[in-house]
Amino acid sequence: MLPTKAYAAPAVSVPLAPFNFERREVGPHDVLIDIQFCGVCHSDLHQIRDEWGGSVFPMVPGHEIVGRITQVGDHVKNFKVGDLAGVGCMVDSCRTCPSCLDGLEQYCETTGMVGTYGGTEKETGRPTYGGYSSQIVVDEKYTLKVSEKLDLARVAPLLCAGITTYSPLKQWQVGPGHRVAVMGLGGLGHMAVKIAAAMGAEVTVLSTSPNKEADAKELGAHKFIVTKEKEQLKSVTNYFDFIINTVSAPLDLAAYLNLLRRDGTMILLGVPPEAPQVHAFALIAKRRRIAGSLIGGIAETQEMLDFCAEHNIMSDIELIDIKDINEAYERMLKGDVKYRFVIDLATLEN
Repeated sequence: MLPTKAYAAPAVSVPLAPFNFERREVGPHDVLIDIQFCGVCHSDLHQIRDEWGGSVFPMVPGHEIVGRITQVGDHVKNFKVGDLAGVGCMVDSCRTCPSCLDGLEQYCETTGMVGTYGGTEKETGRPTYGGYSSQIVVDEKYTLKVSEKLDLARVAPLLCAGITTYSPLKQWQVGPGHRVAVMGLGGLGHMAVKIAAAMGAEVTVLSTSPNKEADAKELGAHKFIVTKEKEQLKSVTNYFDFIINTVSAPLDLAAYLNLLRRDGTMILLGVPPEAPQVHAFALIAKRRRIAGSLIGGIAETQEMLDFCAEHNIMSDIELIDIKDINEAYERMLKGDVKYRFVIDLATLEN
C-alpha cells in the first residue's frame, strides 16, 4: 500500500483537516500520479455537506486533478513515467454497458460511474479518495493526457468545469452562425464563454450583476445582458439558439425560455435546490426544448483537453494553499472567486 497525505472532511459539515491514508499498489494497468494541482469544484462543498445524499466519510474531495506520472504498471501502453496527466470526475465504470461501449462512461447503466471520490473501488471495495492529496493511482483507461504547452494549475479545472461545458456545446454542434447565451458567470459559466467563443458562436452573457460586463467581454463574450433590466432582457426575446444554464439558484425558467428562438434549447448544468416549474406553453409555442448534460466521457474529455491546448484555453484561477481550503469554501459560497480556486498540492508537505 502507498502512504498518502491529504485533507479530508471527517464527518458531515466538519471542516477539512490533515488526513493520512493508503492508496492501493500500482496494478498492471495503473498509473501513479504525483498530484501537483487540484481544482475546487462547488460539488466538493455539496458532497462534504451531504446535500445530495450518500456521502461517505472521511471524505477526501477533489476531481480536477493534474500532475506528473511517477510509476506505471507493466501493461500500461499509453503513458510513461514523466508524462503530465489528469484525472476528472470518474476513475472507473462497468465498461460493458451500451453507454460505456459508446464512450459515455459518465452515463454507465450497470454500476454507475465510479466517482474519483465518494465512490467504491470495484476491485478492492475500498472507498475512493480524491485529489486533495499527494498522489493517486488510476487505471490508464480513465487517465488523461495533458499538454505541456499550458499553465498546469490553470488546466486543472478543465477536468470538470471544462468538460461540463464543452460536452453539451459539442453534442449540439455549436459553431459559427449560432447564438449562445451563458447564464451565470462563475466557474462553469466563464468556461462556457471561452469554449463557445472558440467554437465560433456569438456569445452573450446573461447576468444579474452589471459589474461583470467587463469580465464577460474580456473572456470572449460579444454581448452582455443585465437580466434585472426588463428592456435589456426584452431585446433578446426569441434570439438565442442555445442557452447554457449554469445557475444553481432558484429562478423562473419561463422568463429565459422566451429568449430562445423556435427549436431553441436550454441546457441545464446547474442544479437548483428545488425543482423548477415550467408552463408547457413556454415550450409548445416555439417547439423549444429543455435538456441536461453531465460532464463527458473519457474520449470526449481528452478531445476537450486537446481543443483547449489548440486554442490556448485555460481556467481563470486563484491559487491557494491547502490549509486555506475551508476559507475558500466560504468565499465560494459568496461568489468571491474569479473563477475557480485551485490548490497547490506542494503546500501539503508544509
